[in-house]
Amino acid sequence: MHELGITRSVVAIVSERAQGQKVLRVTLEVGRLSGLMAEAIRFCFDLCSEGTPLQGAVLEIIEPEGRGRCGACGSEHALTMPLGRCPACHAPSLRIVAGEELKIREMEVESCV
Repeated sequence: MHELGITRSVVAIVSERAQGQKVLRVTLEVGRLSGLMAEAIRFCFDLCSEGTPLQGAVLEIIEPEGRGRCGACGSEHALTMPLGRCPACHAPSLRIVAGEELKIREMEVESCV
């Protein structure tokens, strides 16, 4: 399960950026064509964040849909898998333009007032 390694990396990156402040919320963008399982990341997050500034933080995962653009006719379509033919012209030349993302979109830290 590579989600464990990825989640460890996310926790390490966010911990470093938080500079010791308590992290309240982390928002990730995990594209539906990324090959990653959002539920596995959610499961790993609590385990990986124990003893770090992220312990107890809320994890939000946004899952952008897959989108592909046809190299033959230029039309753009929703994709549920990374391969396929263009629904408009049936050419096998769909190029993925969205859905493979893996981004730390934002984090919220406890304010020091």
